[in-house]
Amino acid sequence: MTASPPCTANPNSPGASAAGGRAEARRWRALAVCLVAGFMTLLDVSIVNVALPTVRTGLHMSESGLQWVLSGYALAFGLILVPAGRLGDARSRRAVFLTGLALFTLASALAGAAQDQEWLVLARLVQGAAGGVLVPQVSGFIQTLFQGADRGRAFGALGSTIGVSTAVGPLLGGLLIHLFGPQDGWRWVFLVNLPIGAVALPIAYRLLPPPPPPGERAGQRDFDPVGVLLLGAGTVALLLPFVQEQQWHSAARWLLLPTAAALLGAFVGWERYYARRREPLVSMELFAVRSYAAGVLLSLVYFAGFTAIFFIFTLYLQTGLHYSALAAGLAITPFAAGSAGAATLGGRVVTRLGRRLVVGGLVLVLLGLVASALVVQLVSGSATGWATALPLLVAGAGSGLVISPNQTLTLQQVPLARAGSAGGVLQTAQRVGSAVGIAIVGSVFFTHAQGGHPDWALAFQLGTTVAVGLVLAALLVALLDLAAGRRGG
Repeated sequence: MTASPPCTANPNSPGASAAGGRAEARRWRALAVCLVAGFMTLLDVSIVNVALPTVRTGLHMSESGLQWVLSGYALAFGLILVPAGRLGDARSRRAVFLTGLALFTLASALAGAAQDQEWLVLARLVQGAAGGVLVPQVSGFIQTLFQGADRGRAFGALGSTIGVSTAVGPLLGGLLIHLFGPQDGWRWVFLVNLPIGAVALPIAYRLLPPPPPPGERAGQRDFDPVGVLLLGAGTVALLLPFVQEQQWHSAARWLLLPTAAALLGAFVGWERYYARRREPLVSMELFAVRSYAAGVLLSLVYFAGFTAIFFIFTLYLQTGLHYSALAAGLAITPFAAGSAGAATLGGRVVTRLGRRLVVGGLVLVLLGLVASALVVQLVSGSATGWATALPLLVAGAGSGLVISPNQTLTLQQVPLARAGSAGGVLQTAQRVGSAVGIAIVGSVFFTHAQGGHPDWALAFQLGTTVAVGLVLAALLVALLDLAAGRRGG
């Protein structure tokens, strides 16, 4: 007697359609939770900038302490990204995400309650590490939950989140300080994360997919501790001279760069050796994929120019033109608006236009930055913020067509089993680029913004010129990748 075939639901039946609709809605709700959590962690990279003067007054902090409030977060964030991405791949992406979110929320509470500079610096280190745990899981979930055009739209939403969080940070920080006063307003820069984290945690637990059964992850569970140590030491040695550039004046700091090169070279060699037996922390096979290698390099160079603009523009407005924190944040808002709108559009058309979309976005960024520098030459005083609104809107729209489409193109050929670690590498490139760009562009800016008669407008223009050069380098990478793709058919 033969067994009857199992009964299957008709995919065209109303019940099947309803179930499919519920699953579709659940995926997008899960993405929304991921983006809210990711927004918090990326926002804390930029929101603290406008709060530093009030932090210094409130806690009587030293210059070194203030620098560590910024650089400690960046160092811890960059250090954790790749190992956390690998941990999500190897164990449970949901569990790692929830751990990072809970830890980030707790660290935000500790930062908001800080009573001295050591307390605040330690809380920021924990915040940065928690952000590094959480962020690579977001790109991993997008790879897992979405395919095809939907994946492009999901990465478009992530790109909007990255662009808006970077640009809106100064505005939100200025608004909180304006509402709660200069004495304790800085505390709300951190405490605002508490209700968001408290609400997001149970929703994330309910909506995010659980890990696959252990049998489906065979061969992925090894964590490669030697690789973690080599990459961590190399990342710190690479980032530290740049994030401490304003405080560590000795030329000896640059000796860390050859040390970083040696450690990262040893990491690459170890990963190749380790891959012969087990799954490495980062598979070097990823970089044999042209789209991935080009996308990581483009992110590294573009974020060096893109992030530095906010740093010097905020300083120019607040210190050179005596804008309030809120007014400086408002002046940067056009960039955020352009970036958010264009990233959503870019996510919808990236599968059709490919790298051409990134090239077009980079051209718009260049036009916007050059126009901003020219406007500063022609307009001064309180009208500068209004005069730069249109150029920043154009640059923001271009940035939205760069970040999210580049993420989609970079990760589209990455196996799901390596989605977290691959996303971690991409995020690390962005963090390294940001640190290097702020150091290089900031050095040019401060050279002309110091002394008895600083020329703030010239400082901004020269800093912007360096940023334009970095964006041009990113454009060259995109054009070379586009040409290689056409030759390869």
